[in-house]
Amino acid sequence: MTDRQNIDERADAYVLGLMDETDRQAFEAAMEDDAALQRAVGLARDRFLELDLAGKATSLSADLWTRIENRLAKPDAAQSGTPDERIATPAAPPANDNAIGAVGRWKRMALAATAASALLIASLDYTLTSKPDPQVIAILMNDAGQPVVMIEDFGNDAARVTPLVDVDVPADRSLQVWTLPSKDLGPVSLGVLDSWRTVMVEGPGLPGPREAQLYEITVEPLGGSPTGRPTGPILGKGFAKVPR
Repeated sequence: MTDRQNIDERADAYVLGLMDETDRQAFEAAMEDDAALQRAVGLARDRFLELDLAGKATSLSADLWTRIENRLAKPDAAQSGTPDERIATPAAPPANDNAIGAVGRWKRMALAATAASALLIASLDYTLTSKPDPQVIAILMNDAGQPVVMIEDFGNDAARVTPLVDVDVPADRSLQVWTLPSKDLGPVSLGVLDSWRTVMVEGPGLPGPREAQLYEITVEPLGGSPTGRPTGPILGKGFAKVPR
């Protein structure tokens, strides 16, 4: 397994909520100083956004995993009786508590992996059939050198903005996305953000994005810059790289 695959898989597990509390805390601590992990999490959140919106939120019963583990630990008992009985009546646990603990952990991991695989397949299918690949990606950093947002420019006058940290925007201010296609053209607005969330912005017709092209987000008066050029403080800036 490559480091790239490992980062993507860890980000997917984090976004899907498949990490236990210890792994989740360790991952979040590592992500604070790891731009690659932050970018992977941003991409994972965007990939799974359609799945999050596809169904209504619901709560699970507190004993769900116990019932699943008990049924998986005794497959013969789980298969006997009517379908309603198999669902409603958990199998009695075996005398060896260590054995059921080990089986439970493996079964839980298998179920989680199966669920993650299904989500990944659905997301990958949606991505391959519905979304183009970005021509360049830029990670915008603040003055402290911390990543704050990722910009994916698709080269068709559209770009995706993915926040990497939480930002409080005053009610009387807007955030505006800019790029610098060339010094002669000067900074050009790609759009004003109506909220701090993953969103597509559409700018004017521009030359195709290129390696090392500058992108930035500034804090502007409500509704955007009155001059058509950046006027406010820079929230983050960075240079584009072509995905490999």
